[in-house]
Amino acid sequence: MKYVEVVAHAESAETVSAIAEKHEIADFRLGVVGKDKMQPMRLLVTEDKLQSVLDALQALFGKQPAARIVVLPVEISLPKPSEEEREEEDAATTARERLYEEVEKNARLDLNFVVLIILSTIVAAIGIIENNVAVVIGAMVIAPLLGPNLAFGLGTALGDIPLMRKSALSNSVGIVLAIALSVLLGIFWPFADKSPELLARTRVGLDSVALALASGAAAALSLTTGLSSILVGVMVAVALLPPAVTLGLMLGHGDLGLATGAGLLLAINLVCVNLASKVVFFLKDIRPRTWWEKKKAKRAMVIYILAWLATLIILVFFIYGRRAYAT
Repeated sequence: MKYVEVVAHAESAETVSAIAEKHEIADFRLGVVGKDKMQPMRLLVTEDKLQSVLDALQALFGKQPAARIVVLPVEISLPKPSEEEREEEDAATTARERLYEEVEKNARLDLNFVVLIILSTIVAAIGIIENNVAVVIGAMVIAPLLGPNLAFGLGTALGDIPLMRKSALSNSVGIVLAIALSVLLGIFWPFADKSPELLARTRVGLDSVALALASGAAAALSLTTGLSSILVGVMVAVALLPPAVTLGLMLGHGDLGLATGAGLLLAINLVCVNLASKVVFFLKDIRPRTWWEKKKAKRAMVIYILAWLATLIILVFFIYGRRAYAT
């Protein structure tokens, strides 16, 4: 449940009241009109109706630059909602605007992102070389590369080119930086034994594809439903950073065979996360507000899904080819 507070011209009060009535908003209040003719209005909205109410309000206030819409969380609401109302809220999709704010901040290419990449790369490299599972999991939980990939998927769903560019740039810089730093570690940190943790990131099979698809879908679902508690498990399961670190270590160590396996696993994970997240956003009806934007976004979504699917098929052929060559 959310508290939607609107500050707009007093003449809009009747229309906002009609929106509240149309969406069966139980609690709608009008505040005192100010000297500037602006009036506060408050609506108590359940999660399952939030997106449609926000869309209606944005359409109404599109030509009122002074109008403001603020969405506030509700910690406790008494009396408690009925079981049926609670089930409808639990099944609701997180509002588009909230999703955007959440993923956009994780797609920014700033100093914090670069530092996280460097630190998680060092942590992952130590864990992989020393065969320390707990340390590797620690690097997975930091998971700086997951945010830009989810942001790219959301940008595709919304047809938001700036978000797609921003997330693609952050993702590219993060991967290149992780691999480059790992190459240096592989050159200047000699290690004789190839640990099981390292070898595990060089073996790729159809189970890797299934795991990455399921993890990518779970990550997108955790965002759209607001169940951020499961995101930590997704970070561990999808594991974008360890294959990148293994690729760099093996390149620095001069082992092109194992580097190829790690690179293939990294590519599989990246493609599957993007493909699965796009499908989830599509099925959860995450789309722009206006009809024209919806049409463009739907076309872009179909194109990107087909492109990622074709890339995944090519990578699966590489998996079979690598196995055939090994035998």
